[in-house]
Amino acid sequence: MTGLTDKNPFKISFWFKTLRFSAKFCTLPERSFVRIREVAMSTEPRAFDYIPRPPLADFITSFKFYEQDGGSRGKERVLPTGTTELVINLRNDALRVFDCKTYDLRQSIAGSMICGVHSEFFVIDTSQKSAVLTVNFKVGCAFPFLGLPAAELHNKCVALDTLWGTAARDLHDCLLEAETPKTKFHILEEYLLVRLIRSSERHPAVNFALKAFCRAPQRSIADVTERIGLSSRRFIEVFRREVGLTPRLFCRVQRFQQVVRFLKAGQLVDWTDIALACGYFDQAHFIHDFRAFSGLTPTAYLSQQGGHLNHIPLPDQGQGVKFLQ
Repeated sequence: MTGLTDKNPFKISFWFKTLRFSAKFCTLPERSFVRIREVAMSTEPRAFDYIPRPPLADFITSFKFYEQDGGSRGKERVLPTGTTELVINLRNDALRVFDCKTYDLRQSIAGSMICGVHSEFFVIDTSQKSAVLTVNFKVGCAFPFLGLPAAELHNKCVALDTLWGTAARDLHDCLLEAETPKTKFHILEEYLLVRLIRSSERHPAVNFALKAFCRAPQRSIADVTERIGLSSRRFIEVFRREVGLTPRLFCRVQRFQQVVRFLKAGQLVDWTDIALACGYFDQAHFIHDFRAFSGLTPTAYLSQQGGHLNHIPLPDQGQGVKFLQ
């Protein structure tokens, strides 16, 4: 993949100088103002959503900007969604990730990080003062921006400069200088557009399979393979390279997410009906998969669920800011 990397430092420097100049005047077209939405949240004084313009809109659900002053927060488990997230920390502290089994500190990443596609939960710290900008990629759509096979980031969170080199640090500096969420969104949008234009094209078989699996996660893998003209081995190879998971594991995660969307705190649940509706063989199969991805039984999930389906406060912890989606 060709992009803005350490190999062309003059181009990087010139591009960021140009971007800094344009950001001062924030050249987002008028129609994009309606795309920026302030989110009313009880624990955050400032929270904004922005839907990027095409062609980025085909790959990214939204940009989100959060700013809050900390307080009685704690740790949260982040459940697997089958997506990749870019998290840009605009404070001087580090983003902290904890082991999902022991809850011991596993990583402390300054600046920005990429959270690759996960098939297990991980734990984040939400107790610090925060100013965070996130890019929420659509399912299977982060590959053109990464600079390496998505499978290499499976169940990993890595510092962004590991992937993008000095370009990641320059982008971070630009975002720190930007005074408003609108300007930050503009800078991020322009940079990601450049990376997309320079990236390799995605395999059409992966696009077809993602649409089929997201519509019906319980669908037979063999049924989809028959329609795309690739051998089973070749299909698994290209799918894993671009999405980060094998087709079978991806479908299991999407089926788990289908269950999560059914569940709402405080409501009576018929577990048998949910298991059957989501394509599980029986309730035991359903509970096994749910625990594999969340570390919780379905009942425990409901009792601990806070205001976000995929962020679950750990017991005896406060409910923190939801940085990832």
